Amino acid sequence: MYIDTHTHLYLDAFRPDIAAVMDRAVRAGVTACYLPAIDSATMGDLVELEAAYPDICRAMAGLHPCSVREDMEAELDRVRGWLERRPFAAIGEIGLDFHWDLTFRAQQFEAFHRQVAWALELGLPVVLHSRKATDECIEVVRAHQDGRLRGVFHCFSGTVDQAARVIELGFHLGIGGVLTYRNGGLEPVISAFGLDRVVLETDAPYLSPVPHRGRRNEPSYLVGVAEALARITGMPVEEVAAVTTRNARALFPC
Repeated sequence: MYIDTHTHLYLDAFRPDIAAVMDRAVRAGVTACYLPAIDSATMGDLVELEAAYPDICRAMAGLHPCSVREDMEAELDRVRGWLERRPFAAIGEIGLDFHWDLTFRAQQFEAFHRQVAWALELGLPVVLHSRKATDECIEVVRAHQDGRLRGVFHCFSGTVDQAARVIELGFHLGIGGVLTYRNGGLEPVISAFGLDRVVLETDAPYLSPVPHRGRRNEPSYLVGVAEALARITGMPVEEVAAVTTRNARALFPC
């Protein structure tokens, strides 16, 4: 069994054939798909997909750092409204992204801190986006870590040292298709720490693993990520599936 801890199945890329995508996921052994939020523009689609597939889909709520703009306060109010309206599996995806635009750098930090505080208040895990900002995200987590904060660094692509600090803080590493890329750089991390703090993810429709790279990603492709982890660790792929599924179930409340 596999758990996809990060997949955007509610986006338009899946609208034409979502039933077939979900069928392939189930046949591949995927038992749960966690849906990270982006902003209010797609939140309705996210919860509608969860309602359509309640046995497998789990919704999150949060404001993605790339959606932090002039309307940050209004967007955060909407996130808080959702959190007060119904249960969610996590607050995410939240964090920092300094790749494209630093115009709202200060606002990204503010939104990040506030949403982490909500996670502690509500007893929820956080799912973190950290693009060209891994060290900064680690320090935000460190500032809030009182022994209760838990979560995952989604699409982890950092160094062994950064992985050590993430694990020291009690967080998990989200590992997906990048692991299979020639210059992905994740083999040293897996070799150093094994799978005790690893969860699987696709980030579908993005970051498809080899040999699907360049095409739309989907949850059934988790099998390829698990096979890559098996090659690196020397573990049977069935054990990789069991360990990463156990980790995901321990991290998320549902």
